[in-house]
Amino acid sequence: MPELVVAGGGAAGFMAAITAAEAGLKQVQIWEATAEPLAKVRISGGGRCNVTHACWDPAELVSNYPRGERPLRGPFSRFATGDAVAWFSERGVDLQQEADGRMFPVSNSSATVVEALRSRAQAVGVQLYTQRALQAVQPLSKGGFELKARGLDSSICCDQLLLATGGHPSGRKLAQALGHELVAPVPSLFTLRLDAHFLRDLAGVSQGSVPLELLVGGESFRQRGTVLITHWGVSGPAVLRLTAFAARTLHKHQYRAELRIDWCEGASLEILQQQLKQARQDLARKQMANGRPEILQVLKRRLWLALLNQAELNPAMPWAELSRQAEQRLLQVLQRSVYKVLGKGPFGEEFVTAGGVALTEVNLARMESKKQPGLFFAGEIMDVDGVTGGFNFQHCWSSGWIAGRAITANHHS
Repeated sequence: MPELVVAGGGAAGFMAAITAAEAGLKQVQIWEATAEPLAKVRISGGGRCNVTHACWDPAELVSNYPRGERPLRGPFSRFATGDAVAWFSERGVDLQQEADGRMFPVSNSSATVVEALRSRAQAVGVQLYTQRALQAVQPLSKGGFELKARGLDSSICCDQLLLATGGHPSGRKLAQALGHELVAPVPSLFTLRLDAHFLRDLAGVSQGSVPLELLVGGESFRQRGTVLITHWGVSGPAVLRLTAFAARTLHKHQYRAELRIDWCEGASLEILQQQLKQARQDLARKQMANGRPEILQVLKRRLWLALLNQAELNPAMPWAELSRQAEQRLLQVLQRSVYKVLGKGPFGEEFVTAGGVALTEVNLARMESKKQPGLFFAGEIMDVDGVTGGFNFQHCWSSGWIAGRAITANHHS
């Protein structure tokens, strides 16, 4: 009889199984429903695997989790970014930091991470079973569980069970059947579809350090960062962060909202007015398309031309002819462009799901169920989700490590 069955062969499941086996648990099994374990690890970061983020202070780290910020302070004080970096380094995977804080393997290949996890699991005796989907769990009166799975002719009993099935509905249904309340899942980390026809010709243009404000259902959400213009609206790190924090409110209001963009990177109105006034003198004969005051030179040329069009200004007009009324329109467009949000971007491109097992029902110091002794959780099955940049994987490593240690301590006590 296995001492531990881990349902789910992803990042959290492998971390938990390896940690438990390294700490002395003898019979550890991973049951993966598909033919390919660690599939999300393999494809993440464009095949490079964004393992974690260079956010070293646990108090700062938690601010990147729209769901779970306060509850994660304890777990991250035990296993956070520095611990994950050291853990992988000790197992042959050195990480390097990029300018934006994301951390990737030095090899720049997710295969390095996948191979390290698989080989380490094998080395410490973890048994991996693929195409074995856990379908039913029955708690036993003397402790432990009876498990039924697709691909098994008969049921199997185990001492302890860890659910690490990610955002898949199957694991959440099992948790619910074992007495847990589920927070309804909704998409998180997605792009926005806008009613802004002129932007569609700008697909591929990115603008850095842009302040955004999303107004939805009487609430206001703000972020600042790089915005990428797409064929249907806007994407990029700032937009993904924005939608992560607004995920539940957007869902409630059927993804109808108003997006305000300050294309001038937060420059003050006074400075903008002063430089536009100066442009009338210094650039008097230059066409607005071909000359710009210094403060507006941060704008990509294609975006600048589109914003002139949005302000109903002729790009061929000399700066000297910019009227006070036209200046007001331009200032409004530059600092407070307002776009109607029509919905999410293309269907299926959401990165993660918000929702899952309610955190109030999990002892986060151990990742153990408060409802069912011997039942543990790790990763996205819980109502925790991070913004883009390696934060979701960091939660997988942290929760998997904590669960693995607690499971072993349970067995030895």
